[in-house]
Parts: sequence; structure tokens; C-alpha cells
Amino acid sequence: MRIPPSALFLVAAAFASDLFPALGPSFSRVETVVTVALVVILYDGGASIGWRRFRAAAVPIVSLGIAGTFATAGLVAAFAHLALGLGWLTSGLLAAAIAPTDPAVVFSALRGGHQLRGRTRTILEGESGANDPVGIALMLGLIAFATHADASFWIVVRVFFEQVVIGLIIGLAGGVLERRFLRVGWMRTLVLVAVVYVVADLAHGSGFLAVFVMGLVVGDIEAPSQSLQDRVASAAEIVAFVALGLTVHISGIAGTRWAEGLALAAFVTLLARPAVAGALLAPVHLRHGERLFVIWGGLKGAVPILLAAFAVTHHVNDAARIYETVFVVVLASVVVQGGTIPIAARRLARPRGARAG
Repeated sequence: MRIPPSALFLVAAAFASDLFPALGPSFSRVETVVTVALVVILYDGGASIGWRRFRAAAVPIVSLGIAGTFATAGLVAAFAHLALGLGWLTSGLLAAAIAPTDPAVVFSALRGGHQLRGRTRTILEGESGANDPVGIALMLGLIAFATHADASFWIVVRVFFEQVVIGLIIGLAGGVLERRFLRVGWMRTLVLVAVVYVVADLAHGSGFLAVFVMGLVVGDIEAPSQSLQDRVASAAEIVAFVALGLTVHISGIAGTRWAEGLALAAFVTLLARPAVAGALLAPVHLRHGERLFVIWGGLKGAVPILLAAFAVTHHVNDAARIYETVFVVVLASVVVQGGTIPIAARRLARPRGARAG
């Protein structure tokens, strides 16, 4: 196993917050920092995929990103309620946080993975970019439901469709604007990315979806600063995991939270993800090993912790329990799944005729 750097930064920051409690920032500040980092990561991920690659794998990406996220969240919520004894609302919030895969970890784990060809890498990267806005929209809808006494479940549906539709439209517009009129350096592109995110957010859409779609639209343009863009995205990943780690005191996480988190991590990795992704990928033309690799590559990371932070900042019931449990799930996923991604890629997703190494 090769432990991913993101796991090391997450754990190191968590231990640092234990040793020096004054380092711990407020959740609202961390939410801002991680949001900025994810905007950079999602744009870079969309640009590295590009519209041509996305179009070739659009069916599995969209099915995993939308239907897969909802199905996974449903299974996790049922498990948390029936097996762990949590209330339905707490189970739903926990499931909404855990369901999405994470672009920061996925892009980092696959970066430099030249043995991955064809649609396998595109599916994993595209799914991680597509399902985060879905998970965020679902989480915001559930939080609105939880914090408004007179709200019906319809608010979840309304918030979800508002987020997706508005984010998609603004992301396409931003991509077309950059592609046709700007084509400028990376720093000016970052400014436009920030503008697209803010406009989508102010319009009650998903800014994350907007910047990812914008990246897809402009990704087919030759970008001489791509290496700089990747380095900026890598730095953003480090910043996100350090900021999130500083909000957790490992010594303060009760044994029951570790048990619940590890049980949820095992359930989503070994049962829910294989069942959902296996069913959705069945009609897709992939080799058996490639299909297994996509199933195993559903890594959790910064986005689930950020979604759990939403529950804290909105003061929902059991927010601390949700946050600590999600942290354990993410830590287990990044260490176990992330640590085995290189060998899984060699054994399962290498091209025909390539040696296992």
C-alpha cells in the first residue's frame, strides 16, 4: 500500500489540533477555504477531461453521478437507521455526506496513472466531478428540510433541481465565454472561474457544477499552462485536507463513533458501491477488471467532510456526531482504497497486453 498524501495531511492536521487546540479554525472559515480549494480542483478536473473524453463516457458518468449518488445515499441511510439505530433524518444527512466520491482524492490518486487508458479513468474522474454537486444539492435540501419546521420533503426536490439546472446553464455560459472570447492565462482564468462560481451561487445554483462544466467546455483547448494548473490543484488539495483536519480532535472521537464510521465505510465500500455501480455499469462496454476498478475507485475525501461541516454550520441535530462519523469514513476510505489504487490499477485496469509489473 502507498498511503496517499491527502491522508497524511488530514491525520497530521488532526493530531496538530489535538496538541495545539488554538490552531483549530471556525467551521465557517474552513467551509470557505475548502470551497475555494474545491472550485480550483473541480475546474482543473473538468479541464483535464475535456468535452470529447466526457462525451465518450457520458452515459456511465451521468448514471453514476446522479442515479448512483441517490441510490447509494438511500442504501446508506437505510443501513444507518436499521443497523446503527440512528433517526431517519440523521441517517439521511449522514448518507448525503457519504454518498459522493471526491474529486480531490480521485484526481490525485489517478494523476500520473499512465497505465489507465480508455474510458476507465474518464468514468472515475467524471463521476467524482458530477456527483459532488448532486451530493451537495441533496445535502442542502435535507438541511433545509431539517431546519424548517413547516417544510415538506418537496423542498429537497426543489433545491436539487434548482442547483443542478442553474449550475449547468451558468457553467456552459462561462465555458463558452472563455473559449470564444478570452483564452487568456491561468491567473485570469481563475478569476473567471471565481466569477462563474459566485454567479451560480447567487442564483441559487450549484457553483461546483458550474465550474466543473466550464472546465469540460474549455478542456479541449490546448493549454500550455496545464502543468501549472495541475500544481495549483494539487496545492488546493493539500490546503483542503489540512483545513479539514484542523477541525477534528482525534482524541475526542468516542469509540462508538469509530465503530460506526468503520461500519459505514465497510458497508458503502463492500456492499452499497458494488451493488449500485455494478448495476449501473452492467450495460456499459467494459472489461471485467475495468468494471471492478471503477467500483473500487469510489474514494471519499474532502467533499463528504465539507458536507458534514454544512450540518454543523446550520446547527442541525446530531451535527457533531455526523461530522465525526464522516471523518472516520473518509479516513478509512483514503487509507484503504486510496492506498491500494496503484496496485488495483495495475491488476485490474491495465490495457490488454500490458504486464502486471
